[in-house]
Amino acid sequence: MSDSLRVSGRQAIVAKMETTGMVAVIRADGPDQLVDVCKSLAAGGVDVSEITMTTPGALKAIEAAADQVGDKCLIGVGSVLDAETARLAILAGAQYIVSPTTNLKVIEMASRYGKPIVCGALTPTEAITAFQAGADVIKVFPANHFGPKYFKDLLAPMPQLKLTPTGGVDLNTAKDWIAAGACCLGVGSALVKKDLIKGEKWDELTALAAQFTKAVKDARTELGK
Repeated sequence: MSDSLRVSGRQAIVAKMETTGMVAVIRADGPDQLVDVCKSLAAGGVDVSEITMTTPGALKAIEAAADQVGDKCLIGVGSVLDAETARLAILAGAQYIVSPTTNLKVIEMASRYGKPIVCGALTPTEAITAFQAGADVIKVFPANHFGPKYFKDLLAPMPQLKLTPTGGVDLNTAKDWIAAGACCLGVGSALVKKDLIKGEKWDELTALAAQFTKAVKDARTELGK
């Protein structure tokens, strides 16, 4: 594979998420600077970014990021609550969809366009329902209220699930989530710090991304994963 990260194909995109080990969850006050955010994260090894629909002008930001840094970073959309939003984001350039809930119509729309769907779920019933409907990855949300042990409990009877946590993931807990069976980690404010963005401290953001990259790599090496 060349230096370009123009990944295509549903399985290849999911594989890229797993290889990177992290998805940077970007919640910003506006679309300005998001290209620089994605670029800085990718420079530190976190080359999978999720731009949430709660960001004003999110669709324009996704389009700009996909166009300008799509060869350096896999761009997806988060906080998707309905099928039409999923469609608009895909047309804007989003390569994968992330929803905080299990919405069967969102899963159907992502599948129609051949894009991976990461569905939010909390209970065992929600998790298996999302999986059976076609979700590629199950986002346990909010994961911080249950902790890594809950992943072990879910995976014991349902080892076929690919689980990722959102909430409660930082440099101190990364290893615990990986040890519990997470296929990748959703990292928000612990990585994408608003003060760094507002101050345009791109070198510091890159350095922080490199710390997370190292934490995941070290944890996987130690655990033999």
